[in-house]
Amino acid sequence: MSPPSTSASAAPVAGDAVAIKNFAFSPATLKVKVGTTVTWTNQDTDAHTVTSAGSGGALHSAALNTHATYSYTFTKPGTYSYLCTIHPFMTATVEVTR
Repeated sequence: MSPPSTSASAAPVAGDAVAIKNFAFSPATLKVKVGTTVTWTNQDTDAHTVTSAGSGGALHSAALNTHATYSYTFTKPGTYSYLCTIHPFMTATVEVTR
């Protein structure tokens, strides 16, 4: 039996939680069903936001301090790209399917 792989992967991950750590969202691509509430938890010592890329998006968290959380329930299918407005190089996606 081999240990689980710890290498980074671009493949979508199913679940309902996103960790914010080391100036990155993990997983970078999360796949959920409509109606799922996703919770982001900041595990960094710096503040971060969860904000939709582009205008008019669904995600608008305040600045999240260490251990702060932000939750959003996805009610429509689609691809939701988001970033941290404080550190715009931090980007990720939630893929919502029926």
